[in-house]
Amino acid sequence: MSPTQNPASVIDLVNGDVGIQGGDSTLPAVAGYPYITVPMGQVEGLPVGLSFIGPKWSEPRLLGFAYAFERAARAFSPPTYAPNV
Repeated sequence: MSPTQNPASVIDLVNGDVGIQGGDSTLPAVAGYPYITVPMGQVEGLPVGLSFIGPKWSEPRLLGFAYAFERAARAFSPPTYAPNV
């Protein structure tokens, strides 16, 4: 279990984007491990995810963990859109 990605950084049109990007999704994908991501909540209004990673053939258990977490956390919130400029 790990955060899917770091929270998004603030966009700075003058100095460039600042922040540490990255996450734990690349290695399991390259290695062929089962991997599922569920909503974990929001950080400063932006969604963040929680990932479950398992050994080969563990897909049924991972789906069970993900389903249980989603039901317990109820962290999904529908997207909101900024007004047109």
